[in-house]
Amino acid sequence: MSEGRLRIALTGNPNSGKTTIFNQLTGTRQKVGNWPGVTVEKKEGTIRRFGYELQIIDLPGTYSLTPYSIEEIVARNFILDEKPDVVIDIIDASNLERSLYLANQLRELDCRVVFALNMADVARARGYTINAEKMSELLGVPVVFTIGNKGEGLDEMLRVAVSSAKSDQTIPEERKVRYSKDIETAIARLREVIDPHIDADFPFNARWTAVKLIENDAIIKDRIRQLMTPADSDALLKTADELSVWVADRFKEAPEIVMTDERYGFIAGIIKEVLTASAQKRVDISRNIDLVLTNRFVGFPIFIFFIWAMFQMTFVLGEYPMEWIEAGVAGLSLLLGNVLPDGLFADFLINGVIGGVGAVIVFLPNILILFFCIALFEDTGYMARAAFLMDRIMHMIGLHGKSFIPMLMGFGCSVPAIMAARSLESRKDRILTILITPFMSCSARLPVYIVLAGTFFAAYAGTVIFLLYLTGILAAILSGLLFRRVLLQGEDAPFVMELPPYRAPMIKNLVIHMWDRAKMFLKKMGGVILIGSVIIWVLSSFPREVNYSVDYQAKIDQTRQVYAQRIAQVQPGGEAELEEEKKAAIQEIERDKNVEQTASSYLGRLGKVVSPVFSPIGIDWRGSVALLTGFVAKEVVVSTLGVLYATGGDETESEVLRRSLRDSGMTPLSALSMMLFVLLYMPCIAAVIAIGRETGSHRFAALSVAYTTGVAWLVAFAVYQGGRMLGFA
Repeated sequence: MSEGRLRIALTGNPNSGKTTIFNQLTGTRQKVGNWPGVTVEKKEGTIRRFGYELQIIDLPGTYSLTPYSIEEIVARNFILDEKPDVVIDIIDASNLERSLYLANQLRELDCRVVFALNMADVARARGYTINAEKMSELLGVPVVFTIGNKGEGLDEMLRVAVSSAKSDQTIPEERKVRYSKDIETAIARLREVIDPHIDADFPFNARWTAVKLIENDAIIKDRIRQLMTPADSDALLKTADELSVWVADRFKEAPEIVMTDERYGFIAGIIKEVLTASAQKRVDISRNIDLVLTNRFVGFPIFIFFIWAMFQMTFVLGEYPMEWIEAGVAGLSLLLGNVLPDGLFADFLINGVIGGVGAVIVFLPNILILFFCIALFEDTGYMARAAFLMDRIMHMIGLHGKSFIPMLMGFGCSVPAIMAARSLESRKDRILTILITPFMSCSARLPVYIVLAGTFFAAYAGTVIFLLYLTGILAAILSGLLFRRVLLQGEDAPFVMELPPYRAPMIKNLVIHMWDRAKMFLKKMGGVILIGSVIIWVLSSFPREVNYSVDYQAKIDQTRQVYAQRIAQVQPGGEAELEEEKKAAIQEIERDKNVEQTASSYLGRLGKVVSPVFSPIGIDWRGSVALLTGFVAKEVVVSTLGVLYATGGDETESEVLRRSLRDSGMTPLSALSMMLFVLLYMPCIAAVIAIGRETGSHRFAALSVAYTTGVAWLVAFAVYQGGRMLGFA
């Protein structure tokens, strides 16, 4: 503990309200990164309270400190190695038995710990009364009540944490879990071997070390080998293995199972002492809501409606701020056009930088609305219900409903969705979920849908986008069925889906979620998308010398002469209308010139090389180039179209792009084909890297690229050619 500075770690079960409390404490003063050596997200924030600078670290949510998952290993290693000044365990007061397992493991670590009984209002509503004073006395740990989503009790929680950090008090041995006689005998015998090696530098509590060795904890065994000489560690581990076998023989069960049962026996005794339930419990609102939302007949239609409403909101509500941003981008382009002299630099700045980045940044409101809705599903508890509803369908491909949660997260971004699959216990389940998650349409694809659906299906754009997302879900399920039968055969692992209680969402939490995503999007603006836009502008602007098929300057001069004569002959008052006609006619000639110049550029030549691959699915050379750039990041597809079609004029960038798409010969059928290809083809480079990292094999990453792109081309081909045969072209 440094002078005036304390490190406080927050831990707790998933759905205990831990992240809500972290957000309440730190607000936007958060740093987000990854834990060293792993891709688990690390969050921390710094605040000042009670005369101290408090560094709050949000540990991954976990049900125990048994090192089976990456989250459990990260949480335990941080507490053991980093030794925070105090650990606050966020306990779901309405589900005390489940939460106390992790709580008791923390007590065994001999760290300073505070128990925060969170969601105290939910516990009261269910008729539960918890005697916090008695609980504190029995466990030897400070206990406070909190209501995280209302911010109640958080100051008291921090005050107690600071007081505990400054205190020298430890948990009395008689307050810890006492195992049955045979296990305590084994612990004592192992302590006789461990104790001679204990000194001030030994990082672990001796009793806890003995318990972990009897439980065959592989990580602690490795640490013992590192901390002791080979002879001492071999002797200790040999004794531990003998005692572990002895315990297993006594109980006819693995030692870790026996000790888990005895911990739960201890927890049951604590609950009897501190928890009382009223004879007449209040109505459990969550269960009553679930009677409708998880009903096998009406639950699924309600889920479909919520998803449809999410995309309607994304399109309809996002249109207003989108128009404001468009107007700002157009105004900036006009201002620079008036200030800067005509030339290469002005063209680069207006059409390359602003035209490319501006074509994408206008979709920021739509993406924020989408993430708002996803955060709403998570914070209210409905995300788990959606996974529960999909459980029956997921079983068709050998998965369970829990696999649908990463898939739903894929609506936001494929990278964290792929990483979220590590919460699945079975390796086959993880790999299968990772391989089908890219079919879930991420937010980066949304700008492409908005442009194309808004141009060719304006009245039904929201519904078209909704159907595209459903198509992605269907493609994921069918692909999962294929992979399970051909590539990843085997029985699906049994799993019980947890349904957390419904909670009122906090605006502060939702805003924090949206701001985090906005930062990611804006970083892309200044990184991948800006660089991509500049490269695309260079490729589309050079070579500068072009042999045009028509003398466009002569056509412009001739048009000016014709209109000059007509204006001279027109009746007074008709000049303004003719001036507008002249301006539109000249802009049309300039657009034709730009199209021919782009077709002769390096980008145009590249487009014509790959055009034979995409022409069977109704996409011209410009669309082909846009799809190629989408291999880097899907947002760049719209950026590319923005650069290729940025022909100037008084209209906003979006209006120019939409009109140019229609004038290019693209039809609703070819637009639908292009949207389907964008929906299904390979994810961005970052997602491909994540697939390789999370599966531990570059072959799975290569398979994902080849398979998704192949499926995309076949589906787009079937839709486009089938539509032409049916007369929809």
